[in-house]
Amino acid sequence: MDKKNPRPRLAVWKFASCDGCQLSLLDCEDELLLLADALEIAYFAEASSTLAEGPYDLSLVEGSITTAHDAERIREVRRQSKFLVTIGACATAGGIQALRNFADVNDYLAVVYASPQYIETLATSTPIAAHVPVDFELRGCPINKVQLLEVISAFLAGRKPAIPTYSVCIECKRRGNLCVMVQGTPCLGPVTHAGCGALCPGCRRGCYGCYGPMETPDTAMLARQWSAMGVAPRDIRRAFHTFNAWAPAFREEGEAHDD
Repeated sequence: MDKKNPRPRLAVWKFASCDGCQLSLLDCEDELLLLADALEIAYFAEASSTLAEGPYDLSLVEGSITTAHDAERIREVRRQSKFLVTIGACATAGGIQALRNFADVNDYLAVVYASPQYIETLATSTPIAAHVPVDFELRGCPINKVQLLEVISAFLAGRKPAIPTYSVCIECKRRGNLCVMVQGTPCLGPVTHAGCGALCPGCRRGCYGCYGPMETPDTAMLARQWSAMGVAPRDIRRAFHTFNAWAPAFREEGEAHDD
């Protein structure tokens, strides 16, 4: 922290992503004013063209690593940051773009780009923690802004963020939702990290797993239950291989149901 400026310095970084998690920070609106009083928003290209050089007390990192340049840049971000927090499915699990990891990326390049020889990319999309040490991971696609404010507040106070590690099922119970699985709808809620407030089950739809694996998820048990409900193996694989496809628990369960 700069002795002439007692406010901690915040930086927000973007890698391969849709920017949705950064927008969750801007969506805080009224809370942003309190945030700006508590810390200096020194680097946030999504919100300002005035970008101050490091070092920074807290860096929030959105997005996955998909190029050699990204891999080099995240190491520099880590060197400039006292604490580094990854936000969102891309930064914590490689994101939807990690679907490339299950195939040959050159096949995708040939289909998407007229001149793929000009594209420089890695064969995989990987989370930030695969490249540098991370102090905390905040899950979600996108993240929950209330949880984000809790993480920032915790680091300002020098304590551990109070983010639950239980499943979406707990949020469903608190909302008084009828279990969609009991009604015959496949749902990833029993193995998915809480944070969305059971949004989809609240609309009588199955959870899509946007927040990634909960702590110690029993994915095999859930897959067996889905099979008993008549869900085909390829559909079980597709359910696990979406927003958090490269998160180990979801990746391994999906691969267990390959055609």
